[in-house]
Amino acid sequence: MSAAAELFSRTWVRWLLVAIAVVALAVLPLILPEFANQTLARIGVFAVAVLGLNVVMGYAGQVSLGQIFFVGIGAYVTAYGVQQDWNIVLVFVLSILIPGIMGLLIALAAARLGGLAIAMVTIALPIIGVPLAKRMAEVTGGSQGLSSRFSDSPWPALYNDQWQLYLVIIIGGIVFLLTRNLVHGKYGRAFAIVKSNEAVASSMGISPYRYKVLAFTVAALIGGVAGFLYMVVVQYTSPETMSFGHSITLLASMVIGGAASIVGSLLGGAYYVLVPQLTNLIDPNLTALLQGALLLLVLFVLPGGLVSLPRVIARARRGGRRDPGPAGTPPTSPTRSASEQTVAEGTNTERQDQA
Repeated sequence: MSAAAELFSRTWVRWLLVAIAVVALAVLPLILPEFANQTLARIGVFAVAVLGLNVVMGYAGQVSLGQIFFVGIGAYVTAYGVQQDWNIVLVFVLSILIPGIMGLLIALAAARLGGLAIAMVTIALPIIGVPLAKRMAEVTGGSQGLSSRFSDSPWPALYNDQWQLYLVIIIGGIVFLLTRNLVHGKYGRAFAIVKSNEAVASSMGISPYRYKVLAFTVAALIGGVAGFLYMVVVQYTSPETMSFGHSITLLASMVIGGAASIVGSLLGGAYYVLVPQLTNLIDPNLTALLQGALLLLVLFVLPGGLVSLPRVIARARRGGRRDPGPAGTPPTSPTRSASEQTVAEGTNTERQDQA
């Protein structure tokens, strides 16, 4: 074990890093400019969305191409509730429960399928959701969408962008903590067994169907949280929010950040927000091309996503430190253990006595 790994394995070091991270998250919104706060808040929103997709695909191994649908439902519920002057706590609860119930009902039917069939079911969600949102104009605002302003700072000392970032940090942090406990506990172990081999899971008394439904439902609940946070930051939603293109970008973000990884979800959220901004600065007409090239590069160089980069670097450094020995040195035969030498010496002595 290296010195760095031994240092980070100590409990006090981990708690110190956690304390530093908490202090940084508390101070940064107060010193960063408005644009930086808004960008970080959007990264947090889509990191939560990628986290939900990671639960069902990364940890449980089930194909889901409709996660953005639940994000859109959560955003619509939030916008509608605010416009109807509902209590904001009630709005928050409904923005989570309604996508979760929808995800549960869909999972009860789709989880019995497998492979491409389950992918087709989830693909249909954003494809159906967009025209449905346009037709239900009295609830969704039709093609024009809904806007709601409810996340202004309650204190004069805080600007709106600072308050919104604090809301994303607090709510998103709780969601990440709860999800980490879920995937690192008995449910996470069951997800891993179902992902690797459903027959083995059944032989161990683990119901693949039950845990597939659970994974889809948890992903939908987290999608609802992301939808609520989306309205906190963007304060506007439309049918375009749940389009199939956004669903594919969300999937690419999970792959690039790192599947089955909590940190990978954060990196995926950063990819979802930052890469389109950077590619637009280069050439807006080449945005899709540059994003596709980056996705292929990561898949070939870092199949485990950006989260695997430290492991790849450490492996490369260990490989470079190995000394192959001087050229021309003949290979040495393996040495025998002490017990083997003792047995051989005893055999030679017996042969000499017989002679």
